[in-house]
Amino acid sequence: MAETATHPLDPLSPEEIAEASAILRRDKGLAPSARFVYIEAREPDKEFVTGFAPGREWDRCAAVVLRERAERRTYEAVVSLSRAEVVSWREVPGVQPPITLEEFLACEELVRADPRWREAMARRGITDFSLTMIDPWASGYRGAEDDPARRRLARPLTFVRAKPDDNGYARPVENVIVTVDLDAMEVLDVEDHGVVPLPPQPGNYDPELAFEDGNVPAFPHAREALKPVSITQPEGRGFTVDGHAVSWGPWRLRVGFTPREGLVLHEIGYVDRGTLRPVIHRASLSEMYVPYGDPGATHWNKNVFDMGEYGLGVLANSLRLGCDCLGEIHYFDAWVNDQDGGALHLPNAICLHEEDFSIGWKHTDFRTGKGEVRRNRRLVVSFFATVGNYDYGFYWNLYLDGSIEFEVKLTGVISTGALPPGTAPEHGTLVAPGLYGPHHQHFFSVRLDMRVDGDRNNLYEVESVAVPAGEGNPYGNAWRQVKRQLTSEAEAQRVIDPLAGRAWLITSADKRNALGQEVAYKLEPGANVLPFFQEGSQQYARGQFATKHLWATAYAAEERFACGDYVAQNPGGDGLVRYTAGNRSLRDADLVLWYTLGAHHVVRPEDWPVMPVTRVSVHLKPSGFFDGNPMLDLPPDAAGDHCHG
Repeated sequence: MAETATHPLDPLSPEEIAEASAILRRDKGLAPSARFVYIEAREPDKEFVTGFAPGREWDRCAAVVLRERAERRTYEAVVSLSRAEVVSWREVPGVQPPITLEEFLACEELVRADPRWREAMARRGITDFSLTMIDPWASGYRGAEDDPARRRLARPLTFVRAKPDDNGYARPVENVIVTVDLDAMEVLDVEDHGVVPLPPQPGNYDPELAFEDGNVPAFPHAREALKPVSITQPEGRGFTVDGHAVSWGPWRLRVGFTPREGLVLHEIGYVDRGTLRPVIHRASLSEMYVPYGDPGATHWNKNVFDMGEYGLGVLANSLRLGCDCLGEIHYFDAWVNDQDGGALHLPNAICLHEEDFSIGWKHTDFRTGKGEVRRNRRLVVSFFATVGNYDYGFYWNLYLDGSIEFEVKLTGVISTGALPPGTAPEHGTLVAPGLYGPHHQHFFSVRLDMRVDGDRNNLYEVESVAVPAGEGNPYGNAWRQVKRQLTSEAEAQRVIDPLAGRAWLITSADKRNALGQEVAYKLEPGANVLPFFQEGSQQYARGQFATKHLWATAYAAEERFACGDYVAQNPGGDGLVRYTAGNRSLRDADLVLWYTLGAHHVVRPEDWPVMPVTRVSVHLKPSGFFDGNPMLDLPPDAAGDHCHG
C-alpha cells in the first residue's frame, strides 16, 4: 500500500494515483479501452476537515473519472486507499468528461491522415502535411447531433507553419472545420466553406526567427538589454512550508492541486493577536469560459470552457526561476494521472514567494516633520497553464493588511482568422496582412467557500446613494451607504455597479468587533464586463454563469463547478443555474460565493504576434474584521531604519 498523507487535504502522491487505478482494474476488471480521465484526492466532509488534528486517522480516498471508449460510457468511482477497495462505482449517463491529453495528441495524426481533409488542404496549395498543426477544439453544442449521450466529439481547427519552428497561429486555414469522434477515433466530417488565402507572414515571436523573417519592421534590431534587477532576501524566506501547510506573517493556509482546477487554497486564516481566525475554507477557480463574437464559419462555434472541457491542472507549466518567478522561491511539484492510470510528474507547478508591495501605510506630521511609514508585502501563490494558443497565470495574493486578491494574467497567442487581401474584418482587428484576431471575451468564475470567523455567515450588498435635496441635505453634498441583506440564492444573483460603489459584505453571524459592529470581509469588484451573447444562443445556454458577476449558494460538497461536473457537449442549464433553482436560504448560512471576472478583448495590433499580459482581478478586504489597522504593529524594515523617526 502507498504511504498515506498526513492531512486529509493533501493532493494524491504518485504512488496513491497508481494504487487507485490498480485497485479499480483489479476489482472492476477494466478493459484496456477504459481510460482514466481524472484521479484526485477525495476531500473528506467539511466538518471533519475543520476539526482535524494531527495524528487523527481517516479513510484516505481517491475520486476517479473514467471513460470506457468501447462502451461509450462514463463512470465515477471512489477508491479507499486506506482499505484498498472500491467504495463506490456508478455510471453517469449522457455526459462527456474533458478531452484528455491522450486524445489531444492522437487527434492530430488522425486528421492528417483523412483524405477529405487532405483534399481541403490541396485546394489551398498545402502539400507538406508535416507542417500542419491541428488544435482539437472542444465541439461546443451545435444541436441534437452533438447529444453527449450519442458521441464524444471534438472539432479541430488547422494551421500551417512555413517551416518547422514557426508560430503556427500566423497562418490559419480558414473555413475548414473537422468533426472527430474521440471514442472511435474516427473523422466523421470535414466542412469546407470556401478557400481563403493563407496569410503571408510567419508571425514569429522568437527573437532570432522574428528578426530573420523581418517580422518586426518597426524594430530592425534587438534593443539594448536593461540592467538587471536583483531581488534578494539575505536572511532567507519569510515563510515556512511544512508539507502543504504554509505560514507567513499572520497568514496560515494549505496549498492544494487538482487535475481539473489546478491550484486550490484551503483553510486560509489570519492570526490576530495570537488567535487564528478563519477567513476562507476553500478558494479555487471553478470555470473559465471564452466565447467568440465572430459569426464566421470558423469562429461562431468557438465557446470553449478551458477548465471543464480540458482541465487546467493537467496543462500546468513547469515554472522556471528567473523567468516565471523571481526571488526566494519555494516550488510545489504536482502529480496528475495519465490515461493508463499512472502518475505524471509536473515539476515546479506552483510557485510560492514574497513580493514587496510598496507603501502599506504612511503619515508625516507636517508641524514636527516626524513621519512613520511601513511597507506592505504580499505572499504570492501562482501557477500557469497553457491551453492551446493562450497562456493563463492564476495568482492568489495575500497581503499584510489582511486583504486577499485573486488575479488572472492573460498572455500567449490570440486565436486567429484569415481573410482575403484588402478586406477588413467586421468582427475583429487586422493584426498582419490577411490575418485578424476575432473579438472575444474571457470569463472566470472564482469559487470562495467563505468561513469569516466561523461557519455561519451572512451576505449584504452595499452601495452609496446621494441623499435627496431638502431638509436632510440642505447643502446638496450629503450621501450615505445603503446596506441590504441578500437572504436567498435568487436575491444574490447580482451585477456590479461601479458608479454606485457597489460591493458585497460577508459577515459573521456570531461575532462582533470591539465597536459592536459585524465582523466582515468586503468583496470589491475590479474592472469587469458582461457578455454580449444573446439569450437563445448556445453561448448563453452553456455559459449562463457569466451573465451575473455575483452568485451565492448554501454550501453543498458536490457543488464545485460553475457549469457543472460535465461541460463537454452539455447544452446548458447545469452548474449555478441548477444549484440555485431551489432558492435556498442564505441567512446564517454556510456561504459559498461565486464571483465572475470578465476580460473584454477587442484585439489590438500590439497583441500580435504574442500578447502582452493583461490582468483582471477581484479583492477581498477586511471590513470590521479587525478593531483597527492590522498593520499598526508592523515594525519598520531593518533596511529602512533611516525612514523611521
